[in-house]
Amino acid sequence: MKPIQLQGKNTQGCCTTSTAPVLKNMQEQSIKHLPVAIIGAGPVGLAAAAHLAKRGEAFLVLEAGFEVAANILTWGHVRLFSPWRYNMDKAAVELLEKHDWKAPDLDQLPTGKELIENYLQPLSNLPEIHPYLHQNTKVLGISRKYTDKMKTSGREQVPFTLYAEKDGVFTTYEVRAVLDASGTWGNPNPANSSGVWLEEEKSLQQYIFYGIPEILGSARTRYKNKRIAVVGGGHSAINTLLELAELKEMYPKTDIVWIMRRQKVEEAYGGEEKDALAARGALGSRVHEVVDSGKVKVMTPFQIQRVSKVNNVMNIHGNMNGKEQMIANVDEIIVNTGSRPNLDMLRELRTSIDTTTESVEALAPLIDPNVHSCGTVRAHGEKELRQPEKDLYILGSKSYGRAPTFLMATGYEQVRSVVAHLTRDYEAASKVELDLPETGVCSTNLNTGSSCC
Repeated sequence: MKPIQLQGKNTQGCCTTSTAPVLKNMQEQSIKHLPVAIIGAGPVGLAAAAHLAKRGEAFLVLEAGFEVAANILTWGHVRLFSPWRYNMDKAAVELLEKHDWKAPDLDQLPTGKELIENYLQPLSNLPEIHPYLHQNTKVLGISRKYTDKMKTSGREQVPFTLYAEKDGVFTTYEVRAVLDASGTWGNPNPANSSGVWLEEEKSLQQYIFYGIPEILGSARTRYKNKRIAVVGGGHSAINTLLELAELKEMYPKTDIVWIMRRQKVEEAYGGEEKDALAARGALGSRVHEVVDSGKVKVMTPFQIQRVSKVNNVMNIHGNMNGKEQMIANVDEIIVNTGSRPNLDMLRELRTSIDTTTESVEALAPLIDPNVHSCGTVRAHGEKELRQPEKDLYILGSKSYGRAPTFLMATGYEQVRSVVAHLTRDYEAASKVELDLPETGVCSTNLNTGSSCC
């Protein structure tokens, strides 16, 4: 092959018009052979791996935890609202079935632990995925190779560089595209009603749990016969309260206070027996009974301003019906006020993030919890998820930012569309293949403290 003769440069250091298309083509070809990086080995990240494997594309999966779906494992004892049929990706199931995997009962409701053991772990162990899975690998930052956010010329023709810490050792990866499916669960909102993290709250982390502890299991000793405040008005808080109520039956000195910002506690009960999802409605009915029985004291509408510690107990300071209030002598606080995306790793890339929801900007009007529940969010794909930085996509619950309306099945549809686009199957990328009941199929709503669904 005759070598390509590159001409001189213009006064600004860029290639001349006659050679720029040739150079651009060479650069694009050099990127094409690189893998696609998937950040996060949860349900959406592993679904992305399955779709890329199905299309014969090179990829790598970077998971910060020591095992796949590490975030789900923290609420492994919690049962989902939706049955198995809505919690598995089609391409992933096809791949599993090629290896004699036995599918669970599609109408049963799995726990988080069952989701991992019966689906995500087998999927990650497949020969099409496992060699490309890097666990205990935390992504610290991402940029274009030798290019910061400010530089425009030629940035789309150079690969992404991922800076990571793998098994405690700094390393880098060069990739042609980035699918950020790292989620939000590990980045909780504070108890403070303003949403601002105060140093006082940060200093009390040993007495505050963010999420749903295994109260009837490994955390029983921590909470028995203690005065416990649960903060939040959604299904995460309800799950927590129901387990605490059972703990109180075994240990009567356990004292439970439920703190939320709703005007009335009845707003948290949802549709109860009228709910389209029986498991979701049952939660509302059960917590209604627990409150009526007096096992739980409700403080609402209560806006937390700060938390202080005096001697060995905490005081929660706030405002209730326009008056200053204090909930005193609290031993433990369990915070179920939702999560927010950590966007630090994307700082050197060009992103379009909504200022209110912190979601992908084009998604914001579709998912805004002030307007929508998970049952009214319409399906969307690559077009809505597209970022100013070419071949960067934020997927899964992280794409929804702080909005609580995310569905696992929606994440799978996002992945299908984006992977089709990356492999130049533009027709498939533009189609909508998500099929859900009109009522929506919520999971546990664990990415939020809201009870919109």
